[in-house]
Amino acid sequence: DGIYKSIDAGRTWTHLGLRDGQQIPQIVVHPTDPNRVWVAVLGHPYGPNEERGVFRSRDGGKTFERVLYTDADTGAADLVIDPKNPDTLYAAMWEARQGPWENADFRGPGTGVFKSTDGGSTWRPINKGFPTFEQQRLGRIGLTVARSAPRRLFATVEANQQAGLYRSDDAGESWRLINEDPRVTMRASDFAEVKVHPTNPDIVFTGSIVAWKSVDGGKTFTALRGAPGGDDYHRFWINPRNPDIILTATDQGVVITLNGGATWSSWYNQPTAQFYHVSTDFNFPYRVCGGQQESGSG
Repeated sequence: DGIYKSIDAGRTWTHLGLRDGQQIPQIVVHPTDPNRVWVAVLGHPYGPNEERGVFRSRDGGKTFERVLYTDADTGAADLVIDPKNPDTLYAAMWEARQGPWENADFRGPGTGVFKSTDGGSTWRPINKGFPTFEQQRLGRIGLTVARSAPRRLFATVEANQQAGLYRSDDAGESWRLINEDPRVTMRASDFAEVKVHPTNPDIVFTGSIVAWKSVDGGKTFTALRGAPGGDDYHRFWINPRNPDIILTATDQGVVITLNGGATWSSWYNQPTAQFYHVSTDFNFPYRVCGGQQESGSG
């Protein structure tokens, strides 16, 4: 339904626009000017549409301008900002289409990573070292920038071969495959999640059907969290002021650690989860029933 904005800490919301974008994977706000906003819009999942790409607002969301666009089949799947130089942004474009059956795989050559150094006004491709679509059917890419060393970037890359976790140490100008263990970045079209510790650029987290952690810059990983209590780790949030506080969003809901992953909260007592389907019964007033995704009820 587009972009909403709250100016009272989430109590009330105002719709701003981008309604036809349908899928919006990422919103980036300038670290010192909250009126400067960039939005990654993926577009319709089942067909082409024009409201795709990267959009920018300079007036707090009153108006948006499209600043990165490929075509009606390619949308922006991820968007990250250099925390020390906010005029530098990186965007992952993804040409993909969902099919009428589960796990349908339709990809196209529009996928790639782009970089802007002027706040999004102009962009150029930075794909040196990635497999190409023609070679290996390049798919979804997820991005992150190391806050403490912003020339270091990580990317999860989906491809038939040479898939895995890629790393750049020159602000995206070149990339190298740092880890090709399929477990670390599996099902990239579902997750494509990678985050870096805010003060240590060698500590990296990836999400798949297990949450993974590396302490050597992505060369090796150990499992941080798996089932029970979480399946399909879609997103991480790491507290920049206290990195021992980590939130991860899973199919079952949200779980939090306060001690760097040694122990976690339970999703059994959290009213947060994905739903596969909802329906109503024949009572009056009617009751709404739903099956949660992979929680034991659906």
